[in-house]
Amino acid sequence: MSTPQAAAGSASPAGTAAARVHSVKIVIAGGFGVGKTTFVGAVSEIRPLRTEEVMTAASVGLDDTSAVPNKATTTVAMDFGRITIDSALILYLFGTPGQTRFWFMWDEVCRGAIGAVVLTDTRRLEDCFSVIDYMEERHLPYVVAVNGFDGAPTHETGEVRHALGIPEQVPLLRCDARDRDEVSQTLIALVEHVLGQRLTQPATR
Repeated sequence: MSTPQAAAGSASPAGTAAARVHSVKIVIAGGFGVGKTTFVGAVSEIRPLRTEEVMTAASVGLDDTSAVPNKATTTVAMDFGRITIDSALILYLFGTPGQTRFWFMWDEVCRGAIGAVVLTDTRRLEDCFSVIDYMEERHLPYVVAVNGFDGAPTHETGEVRHALGIPEQVPLLRCDARDRDEVSQTLIALVEHVLGQRLTQPATR
């Protein structure tokens, strides 16, 4: 990473390169306990900003922890991280809260995003329906990433696509949210998907 130069008005290769760096916002969405915080933490080059709180008896009856019995904390606002893809592109990651009672925050978290990664767990595919509907209704490009939980049933990609009802043009990937390389590849797939859509669809505004 080059250091900032104080010489205002001086044209230098470093200054030219810095001017070409693009930063974009990406949302990491999904149901409760699907791995959003883990996903952001696995790839962020800075210490992730997390708004996790310890789960208490107040969540009993509201949060289904049957698939994640060891989960002791939950995101109540958002997760935030950053990853540099290359010298010209920096991604800022915003993880949404999973519980429906915190969904009033989603509009703000998603504002200005170029796209979203929708994480899913094959044990609870139904938790993704409303998330995908949200992205579709707002015309926000997205990819679906099946998080590889230990002991979760394995289904063919076509079966998952059919169960979720996602269009063929939407990328569907498998991703271990704990693995930095797999998370990086998922983010790259989203960026490529967004660019592909922008090249094939004329701007409406």
